[in-house]
Amino acid sequence: MGNFYESLLNNNIGRNLLKTVGLPTPIELKRYRADQASYFEGNVLIGASDDAALLNDIMRNLKDAKANVYFPANAKTAAAITAAAEANQVQITAIEISKNMTGKFDALVFDASGFQHAPDLDQLYTFFNPVMRQLNSNGRVLALGRPHLKATSGEQAAAMRALEGFSRSVAKEIGKKSSTSQAIYVEQGAESNLDATFRFVMSAKSAYVDGQVITIRQAETVEYPDWHKPLSGKVALVTGASRGIGESIARTLARDGAQVLGLDIPAAETDLARVMAEIGGSLLLADISSADAPQAISDKLKELGGADIIVHNAGITRDKTLVNMPEHWWQMTIDINLAAEERINQALFEQKTIKAGGRIICVSSMNGIAGQVGQTNYSASKAGVIGYVQFMADELAKKKITINAVAPGFIETAMTDAIPMMTREVGRRLNSLSQGGKPVDVAETIAFFANPAASGVSGNVVRVCGQSLVGA
Repeated sequence: MGNFYESLLNNNIGRNLLKTVGLPTPIELKRYRADQASYFEGNVLIGASDDAALLNDIMRNLKDAKANVYFPANAKTAAAITAAAEANQVQITAIEISKNMTGKFDALVFDASGFQHAPDLDQLYTFFNPVMRQLNSNGRVLALGRPHLKATSGEQAAAMRALEGFSRSVAKEIGKKSSTSQAIYVEQGAESNLDATFRFVMSAKSAYVDGQVITIRQAETVEYPDWHKPLSGKVALVTGASRGIGESIARTLARDGAQVLGLDIPAAETDLARVMAEIGGSLLLADISSADAPQAISDKLKELGGADIIVHNAGITRDKTLVNMPEHWWQMTIDINLAAEERINQALFEQKTIKAGGRIICVSSMNGIAGQVGQTNYSASKAGVIGYVQFMADELAKKKITINAVAPGFIETAMTDAIPMMTREVGRRLNSLSQGGKPVDVAETIAFFANPAASGVSGNVVRVCGQSLVGA
C-alpha cells in the first residue's frame, strides 16, 4: 500500500473516513520471512472426493510443513484420508464439523481428482459450506483436480472445469480476509511433480497470487530443494534488472541462492552496478533489441557456466490511442517487448547456452489479457508473450526446459506513485484483496517457476494481481 493510504489506516479518524466513503481497509498481507521454519505453519483441514487420487501427494508435502492436520470425522472418504496420512507419517486428527464450531483453520484443501460428473460437485458444498467462516485471515483455500481437456468424458470435463469457477468465486468471497484461493490441475502421471506448486500456493510467497489456476504436466521428478535456498548453484539472467520489478526479481533470485547476471541498457549502469554489487551478481550492459544483444548475452552466460534461469523482464510502454500513435512507437514496443525475447531465446537454444532443466520466465501483463485504452501496442506485445509461452511449452519439453509467464496487475512502483492520488487509490483496490501488490510478489512467482522441483510446471500464465476485477 502507498504511504498516503497507510497513513490513513494508522489513525482512527482516517479509518472512519475510509469507512464512511465506502473504501475498504485491507488486512496486511503476510509475506515470506527468512525466519519461517517451514513453507506453511498452522491448522489445515483436508477433504477429498470419492476415488480421490492425490491424497498421498498432499500428505507427502504436509509432512514437511509445520501443520496440524485435520479431517471431518463424518467424511465418507475418512478411511482414504487417514490411510494417506499414515503412509506418509503425518499425524492427523478427526474433528466434528459444524457451523457452530469454534476451531479455526489456516488452510482448507480439497482433493477433487475423483470427480466424474456434475452431481459430484455436491461434495464441494458439503466440505466447504460449514467451515468457510472458520478460515483465518491470510488463509489458503486449495482445490485440486485433473485437467478438463484430458478428461475421459464430457461429464468429467465439465466437473473438473467447474473447479476453476468455484475457486475464483471463493477467492472473491474471502479476499476481505486477505485470504486466497487457487485451483491446481494435475495430469495423470504427474502426481510426483506437485510439490513446488503445492508449497508455493500454500505459502506466504504467494500472498498476492489469488484466483489462479496452475496446471502440472508429466516431467522428470526433482526432489524439493531447501525451502530458503531452492536456487543454490543456479545461474540466472534477469533483463531490466536495475530498478523496480526487475531489481526485486534479481534480489529474490539471489536470496534464493542463484548467481544473477543483471542486464540493462547503458543509461542504467549506475543503478545496475549498485544492485549487482549488493547481491553479489554480475552485470551486462546491452540494448536487448540490438542485433548483437543475443550473442553478447550468450557469451556472458557461457562465461558463468551456462544458464539455468532466463527471466525476460525488460520492456517499455509508449502509450497513445491507436489513431494517434506514431508508427515507430508501435514498432519499438513490439520489438523490445516481444521480438527481442524470441531472438534471444533462439540464440540461447542454438548455442545450447540454456542447460537441460532450464527455466524461462517471461513477464507479460494484465493488459495483455484484458487490453487497455491507449495501449494497443503494449497489450499486443504482452498478449504475444502469452501465446509464445503456451506454444513453446510442448516444444521445450523435449529439451527438459520449462517456460511460463507472470502477468502483474497493480504493483506499487515509482511508476504507480506518479499516478494521480485518487486514481491510484481506486486502482489499488480493484481486486479481491483490496490493495496493491509489491514488486517482490512478482519476484516470488518467478522464483517459483524457477524452482528445480517445478519441472512439471510449463505453459502456465499466472496473474500476480490480487485477483484483479479486470480481465479473465
